[in-house]
Amino acid sequence: MGDLERLADDVRRADTVVAFTGAGISAPSGVPTFRGDDGVWERFDERQFAYGRFQRDPEGFWEDRVELQRTMFDGDFEPNAAHEVLAAMERDGDLEAILTQNTDGLHGEAAAAVGDETTDPNTARDAEPTVLELHGNSQRVRCTDCGNSRDGDPIFERAADGDLPPTCDCGGVFKPDVVLFGEQLPGAVIQRARSLARESDVFLAIGSSLVVEPAASLPRLAASTGATVGILNLESTPVDGIADVVSREDVTDSLPRLRDLVLE
Repeated sequence: MGDLERLADDVRRADTVVAFTGAGISAPSGVPTFRGDDGVWERFDERQFAYGRFQRDPEGFWEDRVELQRTMFDGDFEPNAAHEVLAAMERDGDLEAILTQNTDGLHGEAAAAVGDETTDPNTARDAEPTVLELHGNSQRVRCTDCGNSRDGDPIFERAADGDLPPTCDCGGVFKPDVVLFGEQLPGAVIQRARSLARESDVFLAIGSSLVVEPAASLPRLAASTGATVGILNLESTPVDGIADVVSREDVTDSLPRLRDLVLE
């Protein structure tokens, strides 16, 4: 039995399967990565996007953020086969939740795309898809005063036209709805992610280098409670040693094959 066959068998028998994803799942869609030889931080100074700078100089922060947003998302990015497989698995009851470091919103788009497809009514979920965006969503903004959250496109357009910093109807300053350098991850979100890792029978770490927290701790937490840990990533990770299965294939190939094996 090969590694993916073994992983598929464990997924089939599991009560709770959780997926954790990083930049490597969105790279095949054309979304730029932040680090590496051609990463976004090679062109921008990451210190200019810290929370302290937003508080101290919201006008300058927003001026730079518009340029960063154009660089990151000035393209027609769509969910790829890997996003679609996870969305379908979640819809069909084979996946409890998707935890993601990504802020591109592609998991949500994939969930919406597969939501109306015909599926087995005996296994499909009635609830909304569970996608926990640990670092927020770059396509949204939130008012720092009243907490109003809304689609970010009109706000970025205002900022690009010189409305700096863009403000809410209440007078508060809008902030990209992402975790900036120097900010803590939302407590409820990370607590829920850790609970899901502990509860999982199978934990799939997909397209993540598993270097920074909480990425590094979640598969370790799952392994500590007896879960099967599968790592699907092109590069090696510091967590490979505790994994039961490690795949170095492109996730747009390995995940569709994994789902086919689960459905056999």
